[in-house]
Amino acid sequence: MKKLLLPHWIQDTIYVICGILFCGFALRSFLVPNSFFDGGVTGISLLVHELYHLNIAYVIIIANIPFIIMGAFQVNKTFAIRTFAAVIGLGLCLLYLPYPQITSDKLLVSIFGGVFMGIGVGLAIRGGCALDGIEVLALYTGKRISFTISEIILGINIIIFLIAAIKLGLPTSLYSILTYYTASKTISFVIEGLEEYTGVTIISGESETIKKQLVMTLGRGITVYKGERGYLKDSFDIHQPVDIIFTVVTRLEVRRLRNLIQDIDPKAFVFTSTIKEAAGGVLKKRARH
Repeated sequence: MKKLLLPHWIQDTIYVICGILFCGFALRSFLVPNSFFDGGVTGISLLVHELYHLNIAYVIIIANIPFIIMGAFQVNKTFAIRTFAAVIGLGLCLLYLPYPQITSDKLLVSIFGGVFMGIGVGLAIRGGCALDGIEVLALYTGKRISFTISEIILGINIIIFLIAAIKLGLPTSLYSILTYYTASKTISFVIEGLEEYTGVTIISGESETIKKQLVMTLGRGITVYKGERGYLKDSFDIHQPVDIIFTVVTRLEVRRLRNLIQDIDPKAFVFTSTIKEAAGGVLKKRARH
């Protein structure tokens, strides 16, 4: 029987709505009542809220508008429209939903405030928009200077936390750094999911046997590149053709694959690389949502 699949726009809408609710919960129930911060535009909004006592809902909307406009040019107009709608939705949640304050314990606030914020932002990204425009700014700036996007985001966040340390005290700034770290790790987890994939490249003189075992025993799809092996220092002119095998497995399957190759050819050259996102082919991917 075929699985019942929702249209993409319905799935995206559900992701975004859930993301808005989680972000609102993180802000109203953890961060705002305890004067904690996050990184990015959200961190700037929280800082402005604390310093000037402006309503956080209005500050977040206004602070994101320049980045939404920038996103229309850097990404596309659909992304900008979705992001604008999501930010307005977040503002309305902050204004009208009666989120309770959960705790005043600083460690719990910094960790779980970051977790719920990361879940919210990650779900919004999966829905095709952004609840924090800092990456749009980094993308825009990165095209004009030699720094990477990660370095730009890090630099902006360092400035935010330095201002927080000066104005509101070092302990608050340090706890807020923990919040940001927790949120960033949670965002990666939500976007990439449990089954982070690993690409494995195998070069071996027993390539035919290895290919058969990968497909028939592990049930993995393979791609074969034609190459040459040899070219050693003492026998540089001696080389022979070889099939270079590439396959994709989950992290839990890496050890089993290595053991299988070790049994066939202990001298095989094997190296792995992390794959952030994989779909299609014959991947046995478990549904995450």
